[in-house]
Amino acid sequence: MKTPIPAGWFSMETVRARFMEPSGEPADRIIQIRVNPISGRTSRITFSRENEKEAGAERLPSPPPGIRQTDRCPFCRPQVLALTPQLIPQIHPAGRMTRGESLLFPNLFPYGAYSAVSLFGNTHFVEIGTATPSSYTDCLINCADYLHRINRHDPSASYMAITQNHLPSAGGSMVHPHLQVHADRIGSNHHRFLYDRALSHRHAVQRGLFGDYSTHEINARDRYIGSTGPWEWLAAFAPEGFFEIWAVYPGQTSLITLEESAWGHLAAGMIRVQKFYRSIHRNGYNFGLLAVETPQSALELRAVMVVRSNYAPWTRSDHTGFEVMLGDMATFSAPEDTARLARAFW
Repeated sequence: MKTPIPAGWFSMETVRARFMEPSGEPADRIIQIRVNPISGRTSRITFSRENEKEAGAERLPSPPPGIRQTDRCPFCRPQVLALTPQLIPQIHPAGRMTRGESLLFPNLFPYGAYSAVSLFGNTHFVEIGTATPSSYTDCLINCADYLHRINRHDPSASYMAITQNHLPSAGGSMVHPHLQVHADRIGSNHHRFLYDRALSHRHAVQRGLFGDYSTHEINARDRYIGSTGPWEWLAAFAPEGFFEIWAVYPGQTSLITLEESAWGHLAAGMIRVQKFYRSIHRNGYNFGLLAVETPQSALELRAVMVVRSNYAPWTRSDHTGFEVMLGDMATFSAPEDTARLARAFW
């Protein structure tokens, strides 16, 4: 099949750093600079650091402290019903939404007009890669149902997202596993950029941006991992996080109209990625899924997962001055290797 994206979109350059080793021997180090076909941003693969011994990552760290102190957790029963807020009646008269073991309620510390938290269940701590697919499916569907209600209540809040911060190293403030749900009339930077980029691509070639991207990667095979139902999983060509993996649903632009079976397939893939992260002794990660719920939106669904520095003593952050101040992500392993390692879980 002919790829719909020009090969130039997946561009990379090699930079050589030459110096003298402490022993006096000449050294030659390779750095690969790749351009993200979607954003145009560059990222760097610093291969010389791939085999570096990172403190705290030689094995899976011990669970976080306090994992048995469920009586202090506002997300554990019975205190969850007394310590968490309730939705306004116009959105859901019962105040909180349930789906299986999942419980959804407003975020007490909102990031926008409609911020909510969706719990997976009453288990206070779940180690990475050990959750049941049904717990993720129910939690995701609870989020989608909430966003559907928001869309009916306030159609102007069209910028929507489902995110996850697993453990404090990923920005999580609570160990108790949960998803965050967002809807607002003011889009995030990524919402606005991706919306415009996808619309321009559709106008230019009459096809979907992420659909074309995934078709290219499926044909190329180097970074393609596998599928779960309609979702195509692949390692990001120019990663902006460590071991970054995408799931693309070609042609689907809406979260609120997504069929329930698709949520189950997404959940199955998310847990496989977690198992892969666990196999390389990482315990924290971020997840994100964005949509713009307007009839003219051309932004297809793409879920992103990135592993984070371990939540453990004496581990370093995965964001340095290079990422924060220069804006280029610097990772240590090739995306092709990420895909090869992740395929074992498909």
